[in-house]
Amino acid sequence: MINHKLAAFWTIFLTFLLLIGCSANEPGQSNATKNTKQVAKSTATIEPKQDEPIQNKQQVTEPAKVETTSEPKVETKGELNVHYIDVGQGASQLIVGSTGKTILIDAGNNDKESVVVDYLKKQKISRIDILVGTHPDADHIGGLDAVIDNFDIGKIYMPKVQSNTKTFEDVLLAIQRKGLKVSSAKAGLTIDWEPDTEVNMIAPVKEYSDDNDMSAVIHLKFGEISFLFTGDAESKSEHDMIGSKVDLKSDIMLVGHHGSKSSTSTAFLDAVKPSYAVIQVGKNNKYGHPTADILKRLMERGIKIYRNDEFGDIVFTTNGKDIDVSYRKRDLGEGGSSPKATSSPPAAVKPTETPTQEDNVVYKNCSEVRAVGKAPLHRGDPGYSSKLDRDGDGVACE
Repeated sequence: MINHKLAAFWTIFLTFLLLIGCSANEPGQSNATKNTKQVAKSTATIEPKQDEPIQNKQQVTEPAKVETTSEPKVETKGELNVHYIDVGQGASQLIVGSTGKTILIDAGNNDKESVVVDYLKKQKISRIDILVGTHPDADHIGGLDAVIDNFDIGKIYMPKVQSNTKTFEDVLLAIQRKGLKVSSAKAGLTIDWEPDTEVNMIAPVKEYSDDNDMSAVIHLKFGEISFLFTGDAESKSEHDMIGSKVDLKSDIMLVGHHGSKSSTSTAFLDAVKPSYAVIQVGKNNKYGHPTADILKRLMERGIKIYRNDEFGDIVFTTNGKDIDVSYRKRDLGEGGSSPKATSSPPAAVKPTETPTQEDNVVYKNCSEVRAVGKAPLHRGDPGYSSKLDRDGDGVACE
């Protein structure tokens, strides 16, 4: 007997495949339902001092100057604000342009959807002009359905890759409820956004068997300052981005895959040449992110590191020439204090005991693991193998 819910999911997904890629190079916005209120622009401001008092809340601002990576092509007015929202072990970035237009890249895991929605509302956001789901992993798209339900949405970008998960189904259903369309996220797209800001999608360059390498990667340039948003792109995608000869140089880089060893290769990091690195990671996460190898790689190059697990919400503000960094812990806890950007090599990581493998289940790749809902796999889990654990941290397909 056919499971009606599963049948409905595949109907929605087939619709998704038909819609994705449509008008991917066009700057026009998607149509919303008649009940969706249209807003000309967001009125987003960063006013942390006006927030309601939170126990142990701390707001810190660090003015900074960097050697910029490129010459501006257009004159900038006002400021650009980039928020790396603390969603624990997940990822979400809010970008607010000089006239108030917005981009939201990912929205954390399912259990953090209210965190993202509340954060956006506190910033007085009413519309997301560009919404990007970098790839189908739950810690990136889990909160997208709530964002779609609670805000006016312009254009949506997602890579052309499927996932047999309830999380992915929820996102597709939310898109369907509002009558929205999905444009295919791929290299070579120029996104029409603010007139003084260049927004280019530079990956995925090709199709990959691993969902992480299918991550949408965005390069944004405002005046002399540039940002790189990497999703969970790993070494294969990084290699192809370098090979595509696209401009990778960026002042601020979101470290790929939460600091896993499978991303942020030496060649890629040397091509980007960032002054700042942001790592979106949860405190004491079970994956061991960020890894000591990646932290060492960043520090050896004198890159200043900001982490959500240590700093909370992190905001970069720039006028196109200078950069200010502010951060706020929502709850520092007992004895909490303001951290400083990492500047010394990490302590050695104590190796963990390797459990005995339970059975002989074999998966061809991580896409197959995710399709059956078994990701991530830890040492000792059925189907775990070193082939799937590319960064050797004891966790496969994270």
